[in-house]
Amino acid sequence: MLGAAAPVSAGVGFERRIPGFTSGEAYKVGFDYPYARVNRYFIRQTIDLGGETEKVDADINQFAGSPWAAQVSSFNQRLRELGWVDGRTVSIVYRWAEGKLDRYSDFAAEFVQLKVDVIVTVGSAIPAVKRATSTIPTVFAAAVDPLGSGFVSSLARPGGNITGLSLQSTDIAGKRIELLVQMIPKLTRLAVLANAAYPAALRESADVQAAAGHFGLAVNTLEVHGADEIGPAITALKGEAKALYLCPDSLVIANVTHINASALNAGIATMWSAREFSEKGGLISYGTNEVDLFRRAADYVDKILRGAKPADIPVEQPTKFDLVINLKTAKTLGLTIPDKLLATADEVIE
Repeated sequence: MLGAAAPVSAGVGFERRIPGFTSGEAYKVGFDYPYARVNRYFIRQTIDLGGETEKVDADINQFAGSPWAAQVSSFNQRLRELGWVDGRTVSIVYRWAEGKLDRYSDFAAEFVQLKVDVIVTVGSAIPAVKRATSTIPTVFAAAVDPLGSGFVSSLARPGGNITGLSLQSTDIAGKRIELLVQMIPKLTRLAVLANAAYPAALRESADVQAAAGHFGLAVNTLEVHGADEIGPAITALKGEAKALYLCPDSLVIANVTHINASALNAGIATMWSAREFSEKGGLISYGTNEVDLFRRAADYVDKILRGAKPADIPVEQPTKFDLVINLKTAKTLGLTIPDKLLATADEVIE
């Protein structure tokens, strides 16, 4: 989580001064993500601070081996562009859940105690944040179904203290299945994996099952409760399902490498929601650009720290979806991707 003055679910908090505010006035932000293993890197760059130009070493907190490294870097870069330089105009505090949802409540309570000015997190942490505070402004950088999950009263006017960016995943389940049908000859059965403890993931799983019926596909539903259940559940699909649809949440994303490896060993193609997971060995992804979502989340934080209220900032919905295909994975699975499909891809990993 990340928050002004305290962190949110995935774990970042920051406290800073910026030009245009009263001298000495400080703000804090907390940031929360579903993984750990923090490596700290610094980028030396020239920053314009109220007409005074100087070089600073900006801490961008990347995560070695994590599928979220690009998102975190993008968020921090945009903050710097907006004048929020870690260690100068804001202090960032990070907390990492490592895909363990039970940690969210403790992190949220800690951020409340720290009296952060903003909390930034992902959708799976919002229920814990809502239980902890109804006043601290909170931004979800990516949420599957913020309206259906009850995070906001409406997309246009969220109300309350929470706003952010929607993944709109429930609206594109049918398109993802259509892509799998085009890629895998004689596909008759697919599996869908979701975190049993995350309601939005279960709703997406239901949407997948309904959409699969339109294509005449049978569906195996895998509802897991922890990382230890993921590998055995996928292995059990060998020789039965040829494709696996992943419903993204903190637990699933924290185990992306393990999921892709298990699926490959079982000869199963994987469908993901974002390109970062195809880069980690998944066959295909179709969804919003999550790196860009996290970058735009920084604009939400900037507006809030400058006085805007989350209740009045509309939830942003994606308008562009990227198709990414991993040809290396396709070769391992013995799949030949149709040229027509390759021609429509936004990116092909070779």
